[in-house]
Amino acid sequence: VQLQASGGGTAQAGGSLRLSCAASGFTLDYYAIGWFRQAPGKEREWVSCFSSSVGSTFYADSVKGRFTISGDNAKNTVYLEMNSLKAEDTAVYYCAAGHCGWSTKAYDYWGQGTLVTVSS
Repeated sequence: VQLQASGGGTAQAGGSLRLSCAASGFTLDYYAIGWFRQAPGKEREWVSCFSSSVGSTFYADSVKGRFTISGDNAKNTVYLEMNSLKAEDTAVYYCAAGHCGWSTKAYDYWGQGTLVTVSS
């Protein structure tokens, strides 16, 4: 099982970025994919989760209405579209495979992080 996160970069406040999490070794029907983020000096925070098997998406209150998670089963990839970015969205973003939940313990496999920097 491998997860490859990409798409991070720098955006201005109010701008947009799209993160990708390419999965290998399993299909999206088997594991849900979650996104977490970790800002400097802070704990890792759950952001969103996509479950292909039940057709559900979940969001933290802090990103609801601004971020959209989706999956492409053909590409075995999950996307996190981030709009109306704020400075407080600045963090390293990680994708993980497991079961949708807010705790890191719900996820069994983790990808490397991708850095998102939002300038105000």
